[in-house]
Amino acid sequence: MRVFERHLAREIYLATALVTLAFLTLFGFFDLIAELTFLGKGGYRLLDAMGFVVMTLPGRAYEILPISVLIGSLYALTRLARDSEITVMRASGLSTTEFLTGLIRIAAAFVLLTLALGELVVPYAEKTAQSMRLQAMGSLVGQSFRSGLWVKDELSFVNVREVSPTAGLKGIRIYQFDTEFRLQSITEAESGTYLGDQRWRLAKLVRTEFHADRAQVDRLEELTWSSALNPELVSVLLVNPDRMSLPTLYRYVTFLDNNQQKSTQYEIALWKKLIYPLASMVMMMLALPFAYMQDRMGSVSVRVFSGIMLGIGFHLLNGLFASLGVINNWTPFYSAITPSIIFLLAGASMLWWVERR
Repeated sequence: MRVFERHLAREIYLATALVTLAFLTLFGFFDLIAELTFLGKGGYRLLDAMGFVVMTLPGRAYEILPISVLIGSLYALTRLARDSEITVMRASGLSTTEFLTGLIRIAAAFVLLTLALGELVVPYAEKTAQSMRLQAMGSLVGQSFRSGLWVKDELSFVNVREVSPTAGLKGIRIYQFDTEFRLQSITEAESGTYLGDQRWRLAKLVRTEFHADRAQVDRLEELTWSSALNPELVSVLLVNPDRMSLPTLYRYVTFLDNNQQKSTQYEIALWKKLIYPLASMVMMMLALPFAYMQDRMGSVSVRVFSGIMLGIGFHLLNGLFASLGVINNWTPFYSAITPSIIFLLAGASMLWWVERR
């Protein structure tokens, strides 16, 4: 890394860190205010609410990191431009291509940080936060649904009334069909515990088998049930798709596809997880044209405000295209990459316009 790159990296990293800290403080405060409405529900106390907010902060950091990179880069580059440092660099023979290449190298650290957060920290922290909250409230996933959770497992349809924070099942009904979609049996169990190797232990169950001329009812204390369903798939209920890890998303998409179920939402989330870390490079490229503008009056505040608006626009556009992709059944890859392409083209156009001036 050359001298000017080290200087730029130091300024950009410091500014981005401060912006990220400010955003996390702000979001953490508002999240805590929102959690206060749940105080007193079950055993949910102030310390539980604070713990929940702290555990969701990595997810917040993952969401806002490209925006923080944009604002931090804008601030750092505009300040350097105000002090004529960028003018000196360009007068010394630094071309726009070299400047942009240096910024991309600097942005590589943010790409790796975003990827590490999204894959190693956020999924665990988000699942832990939701589990802590549910346990403190004494709540169970699925209580808000009238008939509980429904899952298609090959030739079976599984209905689960409640899912505990530890992915235990309660109130299970299994409707087994044959290859011609004729109902073969209905199994009702009070609870289910995962044994591993795609096996569940069902407790206190009633099994009704339908034959050509009769129905047979059996009552059992326990039964081992083989199913592709596992706690990892069940825990999908606890975590937003955008905050799952890539392997979990891939396995869940495969599970849905194998059972002929719609997986567009999770496919879009999968592609977004792959593309989102590169957004930091796009944001840094978008910041470069502002550094070439030599207006001195109020330049820092105006450009930082512009960065905030652009960052908010990027965040909203990401959510918009993800929702439109699910509604209109668009190709998941294009739904995920379009916002980044739009901002990349905008950055390239602004850079070309500034160079032509």
